[in-house]
Amino acid sequence: MPATLTAAPAETHARPPVTLRFRAGGSDKVYAAAVEPRGNGRYAVTFAFGRRGSTLQSGTKTAAPVPLAEANRLFDRLVSEKTARGYTPSGDGVPFSGTDLPPRATGVLPQLLTPVDEAEVDALVADADWWAQPKLDGRRALVRKDGEAVEGINRSGSTIALPTSVADAVRQLWADCCLLDGELVGDVFHAFDLLDVNGDDLRHAPYARRYAAALDLVDAVPADALRYAETAFTTSRKRELVDRLRAQNAEGVVFKHRLAPYTPGRPVAGGSQRKLKFTASASCVAARPRPGERSVELALADDGGRIVPAGRVIVPPGVPVPPAGAVVEVRYLYAFPGGSLFQPVYLGVRDDVDPAACTTAQLKFEPAGADGGVD
Repeated sequence: MPATLTAAPAETHARPPVTLRFRAGGSDKVYAAAVEPRGNGRYAVTFAFGRRGSTLQSGTKTAAPVPLAEANRLFDRLVSEKTARGYTPSGDGVPFSGTDLPPRATGVLPQLLTPVDEAEVDALVADADWWAQPKLDGRRALVRKDGEAVEGINRSGSTIALPTSVADAVRQLWADCCLLDGELVGDVFHAFDLLDVNGDDLRHAPYARRYAAALDLVDAVPADALRYAETAFTTSRKRELVDRLRAQNAEGVVFKHRLAPYTPGRPVAGGSQRKLKFTASASCVAARPRPGERSVELALADDGGRIVPAGRVIVPPGVPVPPAGAVVEVRYLYAFPGGSLFQPVYLGVRDDVDPAACTTAQLKFEPAGADGGVD
């Protein structure tokens, strides 16, 4: 009897999302992938990756939506490639809501913080017009809701993907349309400002009103993925907050003037939003990658626009060595007068920082009398 050929059954379900984790030495990374419906029986394969606990970079494996069987095949191949490289399934990663579109300029820019030094802190703490908030160790982002559509916007004004948990929480806000400013830390968005709500532009309103409106908006959503920033208003509470953040080895503290409007960009000096960083970090240009040595030489521009070498930083095992021209974030103890960073630690690539912003003006310089040693 001749063999009977039967067609393979049609696939009816998308592969469930997966989060993979890679740990080796000082490297701790996650890779999330998903098959997402795009309507008309078509699907996209989206992914997000990066250092665990940080805001992930995202993308898609499908230039245009494809049939379900093709999407599942691409998904399976992607997961197989990652597991072959040492990734293993993990239940504690950060699933992202992907996008099939490249980053898009929105024209929306955040108000940036002006650095202050220790000598100014006491005056800001004592002044009732200045409020204090923790400086969070995440990625600055704005989140815009327009009906069911939710998108993230980075500090350069370009659209970014958001953690799925954040996007879902924002959809629960009572406002049909709004634009929140805040910080993404892992899969949590910490809101600290509200620029627009249901067409009411609040940028010219005093910060006290904008913060109260943001609190009213966010507090009604029970999801842990959407929170509002802790804020201290009185001198005693501000002092307690600064002391607590220092004891916790936090990144720093932010001071905001309660009567100030929202002004995009960063002022040359002063300004109504200021930051004191307990640890120093700088955005540098990768001038000369050395993949064989797992290191990269760093460069900054001085006040005259001249390129200044900023030393060399080691890239942790398992982390890709950035290409020449990439902007990377580096933590350091202090900078020598020539611009070289002392004890630099590689933190990762910053795709939301323009290379033109990588200047020596960021640097915390060597204290008087330092000899390059540490206690």
